[in-house]
Amino acid sequence: MHAAVTIHMNAPADEVWNVVADIRNTAKFSPEVFESEWLDGATGPALGAKFRGHVRRNEIGPVYWTTCRVTACDPGREFGFEVLIGDKAINNWHYAFAPAAGGGTDVTESFRMSESPLTTLFGLFGGQLRTRRNKRDMTTTLNRIKAEVEASGSRA
Repeated sequence: MHAAVTIHMNAPADEVWNVVADIRNTAKFSPEVFESEWLDGATGPALGAKFRGHVRRNEIGPVYWTTCRVTACDPGREFGFEVLIGDKAINNWHYAFAPAAGGGTDVTESFRMSESPLTTLFGLFGGQLRTRRNKRDMTTTLNRIKAEVEASGSRA
């Protein structure tokens, strides 16, 4: 299971990256994550840094914590992380930032479930609904980020 959504933002890539990569901002933008914090002494984005997010699945529940590890951390270009069960990645989230013709930044958010018998089974019985929900939530998240960075006064 995987999907991606791209939204154009009238802001420089570095500015948008700074908002996205500071996971403490996630609750302002995500329909499902309502709290996030760095773990193990991490104070900001870096490859391998861990954080956890408090999730309200489908905005109603169940409510649970997820532990995540940063997998891509290139300022102004990409930010990504994997959601872990134990030390095994089950889902990968990624943001790509590309300069747009005419100015601004095209921001793509994507997710990809890791291959396993469990995710294959889930994909068969609930994957289409989850993919549709994730695409809707990624669109909401990116539009909320867009509103913030475009209101900040900086322009590409």
